[in-house]
Amino acid sequence: MYAPPLVKEPDALTLLLMAAIDAEYTRHPFFGSRRMLVFLVGLGHLVNRKRIQRLMCILGLAGMAPGPDTSRPHPEHKIYPYLLRGLAVVRPNQVWSTDITYIRLDRGFVYLAAVIDWYSRKVLAWRLSNTLDSSFCVDCLEEALQKYGKPEIFNTDQGCQFTSEAFTSVLIAQGVAISMDGRGRALDNIFVERLWRSLKYEDIYLKSYASVPQLTQGLVEYFEFYNTERMHQSLGNSTPETVYRTACGGGAMIVDKYSLIEKSQAETGKDSGQRRAAARPATILNPAPFCLD
Repeated sequence: MYAPPLVKEPDALTLLLMAAIDAEYTRHPFFGSRRMLVFLVGLGHLVNRKRIQRLMCILGLAGMAPGPDTSRPHPEHKIYPYLLRGLAVVRPNQVWSTDITYIRLDRGFVYLAAVIDWYSRKVLAWRLSNTLDSSFCVDCLEEALQKYGKPEIFNTDQGCQFTSEAFTSVLIAQGVAISMDGRGRALDNIFVERLWRSLKYEDIYLKSYASVPQLTQGLVEYFEFYNTERMHQSLGNSTPETVYRTACGGGAMIVDKYSLIEKSQAETGKDSGQRRAAARPATILNPAPFCLD
């Protein structure tokens, strides 16, 4: 979970722009470089789209309709089809997924990868790195497999870290079906996107960690809170840990008739035709270990 600090320190303006892009993308994960340019110019930054594309690539970000130079998969890596559209997710360890997000520090930035169980929203494993190579993603995956067994389906985006043989070979060896989001379809992996938003608004943006050791300790505490104390309305006001343990132990579960995606659209009031089309990767049957009167 620990990674050394960055070898090369970005200049202050680059860090400022990356921080602004990260915060706005967390709010609007469908923003591409064009919309991000309008946003940054509105803040008073004199930037061009080419620089924004370069910074979004560094951050590992892509809008729902990215340009030709953003989030490009490795040309020699196999791309797997998306398997979750129309799938009812009704039990833990049926679908896991992973993603990478950028976290800024006082004097640099690092990347965070996490594996999440779709049914319970439980964070199964996580890793920090100061580079976007595949090794820390593989380590994160192997930890989740060692602790919790294996899922039936594992979903990722088309980033080269996840299409690499080092990553996919671990899943193939375990007999796990591999699913990959459509290119630029940020909402195909909506549960990890929602995890990143919760993490950043509830912890990262509030605490502004100065160093990797401080961030590491903060993440240990946050993910413990997220799994065992943070109640989710979509889980019947229970916690991911409770839902995961109850379902794995064969306890009775009551299914909510609404999907998390439908709830999030109703809450935000931004259910445009484009988002409706992109935000239907699967039918998620939300568990509720108990019902409130």
